[in-house]
Amino acid sequence: MKKHVENSIVSFTYGRPSVLGSLVFLLFLIATGSSHAKRAPQTRGQKLVPHHISLASGRSFDLNLPEGFAISVAAQGLKRVRFMAKSPDGRIFVTDMYNLADNNRGVVYILDEFDPASKSFKKVTPYLKGLRNPNSIAFYTDANGVEWFYLALTDRLVRYKYGIGEEKPQGEPEVLANFPDYGLSYKYGGWHLTRTVIVGGNDKVYVSVGSSCNACEEKETVRASVLEMDPDGKHQRHFASGLRNAVGLRWIKDGLFATNMGADHLGDHKPADTMYLLADGMNYGWPYCYQSGPGRFPDAKFNRGGTKMNCRNVPRAYAAFDAHSSPLGFEYFDELAGDALRNSFLVALHGSTKERLNRGYRVVRLRGGASGSTGPEDFITGFLDGVKVYGRPADVLSFGKTAFLLTDDNAGVVYYIYEK
Repeated sequence: MKKHVENSIVSFTYGRPSVLGSLVFLLFLIATGSSHAKRAPQTRGQKLVPHHISLASGRSFDLNLPEGFAISVAAQGLKRVRFMAKSPDGRIFVTDMYNLADNNRGVVYILDEFDPASKSFKKVTPYLKGLRNPNSIAFYTDANGVEWFYLALTDRLVRYKYGIGEEKPQGEPEVLANFPDYGLSYKYGGWHLTRTVIVGGNDKVYVSVGSSCNACEEKETVRASVLEMDPDGKHQRHFASGLRNAVGLRWIKDGLFATNMGADHLGDHKPADTMYLLADGMNYGWPYCYQSGPGRFPDAKFNRGGTKMNCRNVPRAYAAFDAHSSPLGFEYFDELAGDALRNSFLVALHGSTKERLNRGYRVVRLRGGASGSTGPEDFITGFLDGVKVYGRPADVLSFGKTAFLLTDDNAGVVYYIYEK
């Protein structure tokens, strides 16, 4: 039997992706309200308690967590630390894109030897260096028992054979796919340098490729899409399209979830940033349609009067977030998790570069499962105080039944959050 070691494999049940388009999600709310680092906010009846953080860099601030939870710094001194995955031998691998530039200074680290006393990793080892904007990684064990390590870079998707306990790959990578890599200033657009990879429970590899622009009609169909392929890169096809920048991907039982960031030219309050349960072959509207509240509307710049796309046919999001919240990585905690996290998502909202909006810069919780979400509620706040940025959440990974890891690509920190 094939096994999969991914960021998350959980156990509530959905239909196969080919019929997911028929599901209707009735519960839908846009996250409202804000909180600041120097008070303990109350959100939907859940009190958030300040916990003081002191980093080796000299940063000192409070992060607010629900009562009953605590937080520690599990690893620090990194750069633009991004997405995580657990290896077949139980170690945590994490990407580091170095900075916001288009560069070849990225690293994949191994976080190992977690110390329950200090609640931190004793050992942080570079696994690969000199990488082109490494955003995402995944592991897969094929039918022959061979372990594979997948790495999504700006210009390509590669995989290495993985050896248990190794501290660097033993062979050369296989190139499975190539992607547009024009940088950030190419005349036709070069935005969205990140690529995200996961391996589904259906033995397929999925890769998201962001748009080349804020809003435009793309010249390359690979843009603003999620690709599907075999584990060896064969039989590549478009699984979903019309997703401006679906940075977060997670296969959950029988379905592929994605977070997606909306366009920036419609003002401070629309469109909603979204999270979808993707359906095979579905178009999610960009650049012709967007969601605001529960409605889907034509973008007047590209689809005046709905002449190019009927926006009523665009799927409604599983969950939506305030405009410019920038949802990235997320985790689902199934019925095997502890009481405090069971049957809920935690989503990292990276935040708007317009700090005055106070959008994102937090981790939010979505309660519920297949029947829909109750709407976002604050779970961790304090990364933004006024216009002072203390951090930007990037990814969430379960780490035991009552704990998880959280990356912060602004402070270069991996946090350990646990139930006391």
